[in-house]
Amino acid sequence: MDFRFVRVESEGLGIISVSAALCVLFLLLGFFFLFVVFVLLATFFVFFFRDPERELPPLDPGSVICPADGKVIDISEVSEDDYLKRNARRISIFLSIFDCHINRFPVSGKVVGTTYYPGKFGMAFEKNSSDANERLVTLIECENGVRVVIVQVAGFLARRIVSRAKFGDVLEIGEKFGMIKFGSRVDVYLPTDVKVGVEVGQKVVAGRTVIAWLT
Repeated sequence: MDFRFVRVESEGLGIISVSAALCVLFLLLGFFFLFVVFVLLATFFVFFFRDPERELPPLDPGSVICPADGKVIDISEVSEDDYLKRNARRISIFLSIFDCHINRFPVSGKVVGTTYYPGKFGMAFEKNSSDANERLVTLIECENGVRVVIVQVAGFLARRIVSRAKFGDVLEIGEKFGMIKFGSRVDVYLPTDVKVGVEVGQKVVAGRTVIAWLT
């Protein structure tokens, strides 16, 4: 967990403000148990919506940076049917409620497609969640023509997917583009001939861990 933060994501300001206001209200009314409860909730929300500064490590050509904090739960070759229409190497990252939930661009490139799919809110670590759960698919085209797909998948506790990456946007590797609230999963679909730099079970950090290299 990254405790070094000085900012919170703007998506969390509303719920943090409400929690803080209720803390003051319950304190003034003398409801000390509720005051303590909402102090703890407000503290958790500040922690959850933390927005730490991240500096990219030195990168080799073709590096794919991790888009989310969490744990790698699957690396496999699957069929990507939304945009690539072919087999791809999928690297799946599970985010617990204790992980920083800011999502970052895995490569530099142009957003050439986005699609939202309504769905279930099953456990994000289950393999079928990539297809069954609510998700937002973003297609990125790199300068050299290589296409990468990133999928933000809602989980059991997640009820809102946030993405500021719009069609036509050109974003840099490691740049923040969104988040998923309260537990989730992020899948990255890459060409099958990539060199994978992580393994299942490994803890990864958005904007710092190189998960693969495009050949």
